[in-house]
Amino acid sequence: MSCDEGAPCYRRRVPEQDRTDPTTRRLLAGSALDVAPWLLGAQLTHATADGTVTVRITEVEAYLGREDPGSHAFRGRTARNATMFGPAGHLYVYFTYGMHYCANIVCGTEGWATGLLLRAGAITEGIELARERRSRPATDLDLARGPARLAQALGLDRTVDGSDALAAPLGLVLPEAAPTVVERGPRVGISGAGGTPEYPWRFWLPGEPTVSRFRPGKQKAARTVDP
Repeated sequence: MSCDEGAPCYRRRVPEQDRTDPTTRRLLAGSALDVAPWLLGAQLTHATADGTVTVRITEVEAYLGREDPGSHAFRGRTARNATMFGPAGHLYVYFTYGMHYCANIVCGTEGWATGLLLRAGAITEGIELARERRSRPATDLDLARGPARLAQALGLDRTVDGSDALAAPLGLVLPEAAPTVVERGPRVGISGAGGTPEYPWRFWLPGEPTVSRFRPGKQKAARTVDP
């Protein structure tokens, strides 16, 4: 068992025999930077006792484990980020700021600890349930604009961390082809080197009104040394 930052205790799921689409699984097993365009336009569904909500993903951010100073796995494996080191296609859900959950699709092969943060999307099914979960925001464009809002609209929390996104009660369906035009730029709200233009690892569909607004992270001031 594990508990993290005030989130409820949970038991990490152990994947059973894989009966999901092998083509999708193989695609997700690539680099997060290569997989990112394929998630744009993908549909993610979560069925619960309250009902079913589906979101069409319009924005993601790639994180590359030990190669990435912006990644939760940059300094190695912990109880919090263990799912990132697992098989591709599973959900890594983390608790942040003592109040929000954010969801990622794990990519790469086991041990890589790479993945894609689901940053924004548009609700395509279950919009009334999504409105209730989000306390009825002023506009439906805000239902899943931002990673915490997206997770809340879908009903995702740490109890589904480690769950297979390709199997019930979840369902990830990729588009038949990756979009031909994709925008990319620095990631949102990342402090330090990982949030600089050297890491243009945020990907989004151009012209989509649900894409979140860019907000730079606080960069550490350069240290000065007296001569």
